Amino acid sequence: MRASYRWLKELLPGLSASPEEVALRFGAAGLAVDGVRRFGAGLESILVVKVLGKEPHPTRASLNLVTIDRGGVTQRVVCGAGNVPAPGGLVVLAPLGAVLPGMDGPLMPKDIAGVMSEGMLCSETELGLAESAEGILILPEGSANPGARFVDAFPAAQDTIYELDIMPNRPDALGHVGLARELGALLALPFTPPAAGTPARHSSERLEALIQVENRDTERCPHYAAGAVLGVVIAPSPLWLQWRLQSLGVRPISNVVDITNLLLLEFGQPLHAFDLDRVHGGQIIVRRANAGEPFSTLDGVARTLDTDDLVIADAEGPSALAGVMGGLDSEIRATTKRVLLECAYFTPRGVRRSARRYGLHTEASHRFERGVDYAAISHVLARAKTLMTELASGTAVPGAIDARGSEPVLPEITLRSARLDALLGASVPFDEARAIIERLGFPILEAKGSGASATLRVGMVSFRPEVKREASLIEEICRVRGLDAIPTRLPPVIPQPPRLTGKLERDVGAAAVALGLSEAVTFAFVSEADLAKVHAPKPSVWLSNPLSEERNVMRTSLLPGLLEALRRARRRGEARARLFTVGSCFGAPVSQIAQGARPRLLADVGLLPREELRFAAVLAGPRQEYLTLKPEEVDVYDAKGVALELIERVIGRHASVRLTSADARPAHLHPRGASEIAVGEILVGHLGPLHPDVVDALDLGAGAQIIELDLEAVQHLGKVVPEFRAIPRLPAVTRDLSLVVDDGIGAGKVGETLEQAGGTLCESIELVALFRGGSLPTGQKSLTFRVICRDPKARSASEEARTLTDKEVDEVQGRMLKAAQTEFGATLRG
Repeated sequence: MRASYRWLKELLPGLSASPEEVALRFGAAGLAVDGVRRFGAGLESILVVKVLGKEPHPTRASLNLVTIDRGGVTQRVVCGAGNVPAPGGLVVLAPLGAVLPGMDGPLMPKDIAGVMSEGMLCSETELGLAESAEGILILPEGSANPGARFVDAFPAAQDTIYELDIMPNRPDALGHVGLARELGALLALPFTPPAAGTPARHSSERLEALIQVENRDTERCPHYAAGAVLGVVIAPSPLWLQWRLQSLGVRPISNVVDITNLLLLEFGQPLHAFDLDRVHGGQIIVRRANAGEPFSTLDGVARTLDTDDLVIADAEGPSALAGVMGGLDSEIRATTKRVLLECAYFTPRGVRRSARRYGLHTEASHRFERGVDYAAISHVLARAKTLMTELASGTAVPGAIDARGSEPVLPEITLRSARLDALLGASVPFDEARAIIERLGFPILEAKGSGASATLRVGMVSFRPEVKREASLIEEICRVRGLDAIPTRLPPVIPQPPRLTGKLERDVGAAAVALGLSEAVTFAFVSEADLAKVHAPKPSVWLSNPLSEERNVMRTSLLPGLLEALRRARRRGEARARLFTVGSCFGAPVSQIAQGARPRLLADVGLLPREELRFAAVLAGPRQEYLTLKPEEVDVYDAKGVALELIERVIGRHASVRLTSADARPAHLHPRGASEIAVGEILVGHLGPLHPDVVDALDLGAGAQIIELDLEAVQHLGKVVPEFRAIPRLPAVTRDLSLVVDDGIGAGKVGETLEQAGGTLCESIELVALFRGGSLPTGQKSLTFRVICRDPKARSASEEARTLTDKEVDEVQGRMLKAAQTEFGATLRG
């Protein structure tokens, strides 16, 4: 919405703040100012001059030589306009040096077809006062003396215009009266709404004899008011009115239509003017449209109405789409003599539906959709009649017809001083709060008590329909006082362990994506029941105002959200899932753990919860088809490969996987396959198949492989810069060693023992096969390790490096076999 500083100054005579200060106060109070521009900028040097005579240009038939009086100084200018007035008429001159809107530089003398012209007679378009003009601007006779500055004679030609972003909950700010009331409250200035005035002429006609009004839908139209003005003369509006409308983005049409637009911008109350002689049957009926009823709106579009549409009809059919747009047949014309004025309150929902149904968003519908001030209808109608007698030479018919239903009942609110201070977090003098409420237009019905026990009984007002409870009234006090009046108090800072940097989260996420996983964004809020289903630690942080019971605690594990994503995917027919998530888990503060309490607020324990950054991934479904013709389900070895590669990419170190002991196994992992992920001796996470109990509890339908990493532990390891070694100059000797061991012995432990026994000649050892069944006894398995032996000097430039002999490799293999037999009772598989 556009707003005029000059208009606000007229409504607030005591306003001394500059346009820039007003913009700042509006913005601080929640009325966002998107822009400030000058209307009529650069007109300071423009002069009012009198035409003394005109004669044809000697060589151009389309031009005239106009002699003008600049206030005792005579000058001749060349003019191409066809509406130069007769001698004595007043026009506007841009003298040499003037800079008009759109010009690149100052006006200079110009030779026009052999005649030197020193200046220019201007149109409203050239002055920046209108979008179009048919000729030069002709001023009213006697409105100024020749030679006077144009802006001194016509102050309305200059203004400061605000581009306001009005929120839907502030319908009062869609009119200058509401903005002036708001500004008066902000600057502690007295404000009085403009009076309706007394019509200059009264008619002896009775309104009821001219028009009959029937309101058949008081639910959608609780108040319909009608008045009449007779004997109007349709003509252009005064210049001040035209420029005011132009500055606010409204095109002037005629004095009668311009008055309705002026009052819309003044009060935020749309009005509609009908040609009374074109209202058939002398009837106005407020009703619902008939199914398929035809209607042509003012924009010339023929429409077919819906039964949900509210229309203003006469005896023959619709004359207006209520609250949206008038009809083509009853619009004001140049021949109109009698005007019927409509001022009504239409319920927002009905107007909104009709406007959207036909794609019509008008100035009227914009305001009706948000709620106009239904208590001001009679006042605005009376003011419209007064202005039409002043500006359109009309004669007002006394009285008005009010077709009413049940209007909304205004509530009362009790404002408590103690609640005001508690909600704002600052002590507010109650006398100051009362003064603010009164400046905003809320009546004080009763005042009781003093100090912290003081209360006010406040009546609500129709122009602020969104203020319905005590908290809203307190918000109004806060807005007017200013947010800066609320002291800033930092909360007590409790030392916490150093947090991880965001770079680690990004690195882990990037590595996971590179390995073919997709990120699942999960809630940090979960339910206690879901945590119990995955055997996670009990929650320690409860939400005071949860979204729902399914999101009432802060998570202690990433699995509930991640497995919920897996469950949804499976229910939608997606069998393969490769998902990961990174986020914080919230554990109990140390003091809470010691007390075993369940506080609902963190302040109850004086410490923030332990926030631990973790990574979790789930692998489920068949492997990719290109790996095998008959894809098998992913297993723990797939999870192991992803986990080890992920760690190496993030920190540049090799990790190992070892089976967990029974007492250390996470309860949500299957006893067979649950493993620890370690870097050296540092435990960084777990992996393994999901326990069947968890699968059943979450209704997953099938198992899945889980990877969990403690990113804080990973962070403490630091990142190792990779070291590159030269390619060996000599070949390696490769042997496969197949050992039969008890099924309960971990392959990782066997591999570590073999590597230690191999000594310096053993370059690497890797498990390449696992076999059960066949000729092997029950309870045993076969592990095949690939042993690579090479002279360690083969990677250097030493001349002593040599290729190993079979005897040396046999010795290495023998030591490995002996160590395995001693440690695990292993036997060599035949």
